[in-house]
Amino acid sequence: MQLYEQTIFSLQQMLKQRQVSSVEITKAMLNRIEATDSAINAFITVTPEQALKDAKAADQMIASGQAATLTGIPVALKDIFLTDGIRTTCASRMLDNFIAPYDATAWGRMKVQGAVLLGKLNQDEFAMGSSCENSAFGLTRNPWNQDHIPGGSSGGSAAAIAAQQAVATLGTDTGGSIRQPASHCGCVGLKPTYGRVSRYGVISYASSLDQVGPMTRDVTDAALLLGAIAGYDPKDSTSVDCPVPDYHSALKNDLKGMKIGLPKEYFIDGLDPDVQKAMDQAIATCRSLGAEFVEISLPHTNYAVATYYLIATAEASSNLARYEGVRFGHRSETSSGLIDMMMQSRAEGFGAEVKRRIMLGTYALSSGYYDAYYLKAQKVRTLIQRDFIEAFKSVDILLTPVAPTPAFRIGEKTSDPLQMYLSDIFTIPVNLAGICGISVPAGFSKDGLPIGLQLLGRPFGEESILRAAYSFEQATEWHTKKAAL
Repeated sequence: MQLYEQTIFSLQQMLKQRQVSSVEITKAMLNRIEATDSAINAFITVTPEQALKDAKAADQMIASGQAATLTGIPVALKDIFLTDGIRTTCASRMLDNFIAPYDATAWGRMKVQGAVLLGKLNQDEFAMGSSCENSAFGLTRNPWNQDHIPGGSSGGSAAAIAAQQAVATLGTDTGGSIRQPASHCGCVGLKPTYGRVSRYGVISYASSLDQVGPMTRDVTDAALLLGAIAGYDPKDSTSVDCPVPDYHSALKNDLKGMKIGLPKEYFIDGLDPDVQKAMDQAIATCRSLGAEFVEISLPHTNYAVATYYLIATAEASSNLARYEGVRFGHRSETSSGLIDMMMQSRAEGFGAEVKRRIMLGTYALSSGYYDAYYLKAQKVRTLIQRDFIEAFKSVDILLTPVAPTPAFRIGEKTSDPLQMYLSDIFTIPVNLAGICGISVPAGFSKDGLPIGLQLLGRPFGEESILRAAYSFEQATEWHTKKAAL
């Protein structure tokens, strides 16, 4: 097995036993990126000099006996995380040349442990999209089939794992942006409970929905990376001050006694036959491992997409008001006067999908419409949260599809925003409720495209979904399959 194919856990052991150096691993990853990224376009910025500098420092940490979980491990970040001295674009012309003066907390925690930064990954602009087609730096392609999308908005983060360009990556999940691309690219993607991982230094899309999480090759690595980034951060007012468990020790290969709920609203007639087949097989596998299944109902699921696209766009309208060409970001050179400069800067700096969502959100918040739209959406959000609270009274976790179809073709839904929005129908309720969820590989379509299984847990119930995901993973071989590049 090549160095670039290894996991965090396997590389940990190799580094500990001095079988390989971090510099050697990093060079292998950089060579892999150079060989494959012209076809995939997972990276916006590659940082070879910084990576090799980090790797040398990591080797010194290991030699002095100071190694931590991520010491010497080459990783990459969605280009929404601020990185001190390294360009952060959020895949937008608005921030084309923005260099942050500090690190996001999640990356800062990895950095302190000695993680090696390979670069910054492509995404939908300002995390607004489900396909990674909305980037100002070109679309990202699915390594399993380059005519198909990798999912979004963390499409570059998932594609980099599938293309074996990074050992692990970080993404953000506002309505499914970790779990959906993980499903489409055949990797593991974990959306933690809202407040479990600091959002400080992460460029905001919708502040009450955004959450940072790991994207990895297997469940063990997801547990290790979550443990490295989770925990209270006083710089983030939404960060929750509660102990961080040892997620790695929660990985027990046993589902005996676990009650798993099947929400009837998630197993609908419109589900792709390949996805339905993968779910049926996954249920049978979990049952053979000792799990008990219970059909449950989440009655307000049908309102989730509409609710999300009112709340998320309203928050986006507010958050993106700061990009006006005055303090930082793109400034128009063709304008005359202050107001014209602000208007031209925003017109030139934002892409079509970002403009669409800003306009939707501004309308929802406008005088005379606030109560009818935004306030009503917040009330429905509460009903959706209550559905999950009620469900978790009778079951330990929930099992659902991640997406209604495998990855669709590039360009297939760009002319129909509503169809694009509906591709997140099974992931959006999780963000509205603030609970945790994980996508694990669970099969392939007849066309050879990956299909993911979604496991959902109660707030701060990451241990339960990691245990179930690990048990399922150990009983199957889907996670061992690799895209041919």
